Amino acid sequence: MPFAQAADGTALHYEVHGSGRPLVLLSGQSNSRRWWDPVRDDFAAAHRTVVLDWRGTGESGRPDTDTYSTPGFARDVVAVLDHAGIDRAHVYGTSMGGRVAQWLAADHPERVDRLVLGCTSPGAPHGVERGPEVRAALSQADGRAARRALMELMYTPGWIARQGEGAVFHTLGDPAMPPHARRRHLRASARHDAWDALPRIAAPTLVVHGTDDLFNPTANAPLLAERIPGARMRLLAGARHAYFEEFAGVATPLALDFLSETSD
Repeated sequence: MPFAQAADGTALHYEVHGSGRPLVLLSGQSNSRRWWDPVRDDFAAAHRTVVLDWRGTGESGRPDTDTYSTPGFARDVVAVLDHAGIDRAHVYGTSMGGRVAQWLAADHPERVDRLVLGCTSPGAPHGVERGPEVRAALSQADGRAARRALMELMYTPGWIARQGEGAVFHTLGDPAMPPHARRRHLRASARHDAWDALPRIAAPTLVVHGTDDLFNPTANAPLLAERIPGARMRLLAGARHAYFEEFAGVATPLALDFLSETSD
């Protein structure tokens, strides 16, 4: 298992799959590389695909220090690229991974070829926050009820039912994550504000969002698309937060087609 080293010495675990032009897949808050497991092979069929464990998740180090932020996570991605010998890559970030991808493209433009931002936000104070009813559902004292609420924010009820009993969902958080890392991930995502940096993004950009996403409201998609020069936007009808998994039959070809285009 390859490990890169962040500037503060934290070990950053990553994996490389497939061959072709490099593509970095960035996961959501409090999730490891496993977020991409259901669709990773589809991307690896066309690209040299890099997935990583954020600090605090998976096999990466879990420092209890003030080193968790979306710009900091972007620097961790650069450390992984350096260790993997990749000078420049496509980047596909979803949820908090999309927030990190914004900083990666704005602050390290020489490392990003084409950019896909999925189910993400420019952050406060300009982004659209989830509603109070969503916050209440996720903060229930009954842990099983809160997990069910999260699952239904990620996927449609019909799709959940079709998975059957015992189905494994990789988007509901890394179960091995220590409490301090979970808190620091939450704070890092909540403090994200890339509004002033978005106009600096020069990479061709595609913004993708589900029309029924309440976890990260769909209204954030046009904010990003209008703020990033030349960005395109695609909304997937009926999709919730984990559109990239449930709607993979549409979302994966959409991303791959965009990444295969030649920049002007």
